[in-house]
Amino acid sequence: RTKAPNLKSQETDATMVNPFDPKTALLARHAQHVVLIHFPIALFITAVAFDLIGHWTKRTTLADAAYYNLIVAALSTLPVLVTGLLAWQIQLEGQRLKGILLQHLLLACASTVTIWLVWWTHLRARRQSKPLPPYRVPLELLGVALIALTGHLGGFLSGVNGPA
Repeated sequence: RTKAPNLKSQETDATMVNPFDPKTALLARHAQHVVLIHFPIALFITAVAFDLIGHWTKRTTLADAAYYNLIVAALSTLPVLVTGLLAWQIQLEGQRLKGILLQHLLLACASTVTIWLVWWTHLRARRQSKPLPPYRVPLELLGVALIALTGHLGGFLSGVNGPA
């Protein structure tokens, strides 16, 4: 009994995509969003950890680290939102969103607003030379939860968590 030929191994070089080709990486339909999204996620979660540890240990250096992480996290949400919207427009040609993609977009907007609110709370306290308000901790934890849920749905959209 003979085995069926493996069609994957018979692909020609012309049809194979080089993942290390800069043109492929830069012009892929949503590659930029998938790469950029990790920055605000990591920066915000790290900022929250620094803030909580700094608050409990009374270390101002950790509070400073939290503040600067929040600045970069907030600013890095801008290209992430732009590339996410561009991916939607390019891949789906602006079709009406539904299901997981709609939930992902709504949670991404809520996450972004929360990141900016947390940063603004820290900025305002610094400018007024006041202690950080106690409501910031639930706001920061809400931000972490929103980001986790948004990322989870994004994993389904990208195929990492299984098919959407």
